[in-house]
Amino acid sequence: MTPFVSVIIPCRNEEKYIGQCLDSVIAQDFPKENLEVLVIDGTSGDKTKEVVKKYSDKHSFVKVLDNPQKFIPFALNIGIKNAKGEIIIRLDAHASYGKDYISKSLKYLTEYNADNVGGIIKTLPAKATLTAKSIAFCLSSFFGVGNSFFRRGSEKPREADTVLGGCYKKEIFEKIGLFNEKLLRSEDIELNKRLRKAGGKIILVPDIVAFYYPQADFKSFLRHNFTDGIWATYPLKFGVKIFSFRHLIPLFFVLGFLAGLILGLFSLWGKVIFVVIFGIYLLLSLFFSLKPAVKDDPRYLFSLPIAFFSRHFGYGLGSLWGLVKIII
Repeated sequence: MTPFVSVIIPCRNEEKYIGQCLDSVIAQDFPKENLEVLVIDGTSGDKTKEVVKKYSDKHSFVKVLDNPQKFIPFALNIGIKNAKGEIIIRLDAHASYGKDYISKSLKYLTEYNADNVGGIIKTLPAKATLTAKSIAFCLSSFFGVGNSFFRRGSEKPREADTVLGGCYKKEIFEKIGLFNEKLLRSEDIELNKRLRKAGGKIILVPDIVAFYYPQADFKSFLRHNFTDGIWATYPLKFGVKIFSFRHLIPLFFVLGFLAGLILGLFSLWGKVIFVVIFGIYLLLSLFFSLKPAVKDDPRYLFSLPIAFFSRHFGYGLGSLWGLVKIII
């Protein structure tokens, strides 16, 4: 018997992307009589809500809910509370999905007797510019994202500590609670930690594919990573530890970078520390930029190091600021 599925899509100011997201959901090979799509709008200042309203007028299974608190964890909890389905699938408005995304999520949820199943994300440039392409490559590279398998891919299904979005049995929210509304970012990582602590199983399946469009310019990319970095460490204020060692590497890089820079003003050893740290980083950055530069476009040798630096320095600086916020 086919279960009823509730798809939850938090969104705010996603006028440019919510249409293609909903198009990919409507194109799913899953029976629409067993589907509802709840788009939870966080008081968008653009035409997001008007775009979604046009879809809901045309497709009865698409509905719009309001999220006056604006932020994602509130939207997710509103969606869960209003969901009719026994299965909850969380989708990102800034992405589109393979036509079998829902059906394969359900298949593997049953096949592995899992409590949450997620797939991999293929990062695509938001524009046809060199900068946008460099940012997309950065988020698919080992040097850019480390061992984040949902970003880099996996050869076979595997247990994971967290996944993108997720396909959950609704009953698990009754067991472990809803998303933590104190965490304005990283709420999915924290919930999945609770799920695993309660004995739940999370499976990453490479057959389940989403397509994500990141920021298209370095300034926006840097700002986005800075905010992500804050919410890697700031949850400690609420007694929540969501980070693993790989999340802290950018913080260590920034601390070494800043220490060398400051000490270099007063001593030779400080200058040596700065040159060594930045020199090793620059060499690694150029090394990982070399292959796409040779294969696709030699300009990557200049643009990719900027993308990598925006990723690492932004995230690390944000993590440092998260700790400072706790102290002050």
